[in-house]
Amino acid sequence: MALKKATLILEGGDFFIGQSIGYDGNAEGEIVFNTSMTGYQEILTDPSYKGQIVTMTYPLIGNYGCNFEDVESRQPWVEGFIIKELAVLPSNWRNKESLPDFLKRHKIVAIQGVDTRKLTKIIRAGGAQRALISTTNDNIKSLQRRVKKIPSIVGLDLVKKVTTEKAYKWREGPYMWPKGYLTKKRFKYFVVTYDFGIKRNILRNLVSNDVDVHVVPAQTSWKDIMKMKPHGVLLSNGPGDPAPITYAIENIKNLIGKIPIFGICLGHQLLAIALGGKTYKLKFGHRGANHPVQNLETGAIEITSQNHGFAVDIDSLKGLAKLTHLNLNDMTSEGLSVKEKFLFSVQYHPESSPGPRDSRYLFQDFIQMMDDFKGK
Repeated sequence: MALKKATLILEGGDFFIGQSIGYDGNAEGEIVFNTSMTGYQEILTDPSYKGQIVTMTYPLIGNYGCNFEDVESRQPWVEGFIIKELAVLPSNWRNKESLPDFLKRHKIVAIQGVDTRKLTKIIRAGGAQRALISTTNDNIKSLQRRVKKIPSIVGLDLVKKVTTEKAYKWREGPYMWPKGYLTKKRFKYFVVTYDFGIKRNILRNLVSNDVDVHVVPAQTSWKDIMKMKPHGVLLSNGPGDPAPITYAIENIKNLIGKIPIFGICLGHQLLAIALGGKTYKLKFGHRGANHPVQNLETGAIEITSQNHGFAVDIDSLKGLAKLTHLNLNDMTSEGLSVKEKFLFSVQYHPESSPGPRDSRYLFQDFIQMMDDFKGK
């Protein structure tokens, strides 16, 4: 199969020549890498990747094709996609279309034939940086000038680009073979979920724990939330820098102490800032399905799914919140709690998709916190 030439160029000057396997055009964004061996369709549709070009470190991608079920939002959000080698003959009983067809249908520029091991080393050494994939221009000097004009992800409000425009109910539970996703009608709890770029598997896990979920746009006022009289509020994952999401931070400040709060990923960072803490940009972030985290309250080690480029400054929360989870790769914050205010959050993804299910207990912890709040 003859493939069109594609060029990848990094802000630092490194470039790679490969073949186009997606949409014909240009992709611009911050280049990052994900260490998951599978789950590329869930990664492509995770809103937390808005503004980023994703490199898969596993060398063979596309081997089980794509389907219409393993999606985490209404559309893919990655700016571009980079792999070492495309599996040209996908084989799986759930396969509905090839990865290239999926990429082209959603207008995602993608490149194969890249030495992703070398590329990952460059990102680890130099940090996440601006990058560009082009299938229409192979002039290196021209691309070098263009890549330096790409806006930095720092200070950008990417949440406004991925959040829902209208509030909606969610009643779909986890996937159950052979029936697929089952819809539930009766619930014990009612939770309002802020959509900062939420993954569907978070919603499915809430439903599986008897939660009637109402998803609202990121800008929704805390007063409107309280008028709904929910049992709790969930702060979702989302893309980019938490600092410019000032409207969310102000709403969270006003909700603290009034209602149980559970934050995930970006929700964890926004909650930390609302409590008086600070966040900072990691050198190359945490993205993958194999990150070890220690639960400091139980001593247990969890293998977690992660996707974030910013982290909470542990020292900034001294006296304001308790550190509950710690990343064992770089000793960064992975969780916090303030029990007397009925809130907790984690930096990683307990809903997985893709990744292990070690941390699903956190949804039960949220249920218990809502019960405790009702009984106080």
